[in-house]
Amino acid sequence: MTTNRKNELIAQLVNILSELIETNDSDQVSEVKSEAVEMLTVKECTEAVKGLSEHTVRKLIKQGKLPYLRTGDGVNGKMLINKADLLAYFNGQTANR
Repeated sequence: MTTNRKNELIAQLVNILSELIETNDSDQVSEVKSEAVEMLTVKECTEAVKGLSEHTVRKLIKQGKLPYLRTGDGVNGKMLINKADLLAYFNGQTANR
């Protein structure tokens, strides 16, 4: 086999491999789908779980048992709780942090 023929075969292999890599990358990108995250206010938490008071939700947040995000300015901002974390806590599971 001549050197030119070897170089041609190597070039063909490189082209085939690069095409495979491109198609695999595009397949992986299309498979990734984000799940919608539903965030609840303290009041909405009480509506989602029967018998739960706003005071209890705030207490769980302060104790660090329920993760939350604060939107707005400083301590006056709205506290938002992930619905999945809230339901997981009351089902005896740990919250996703």
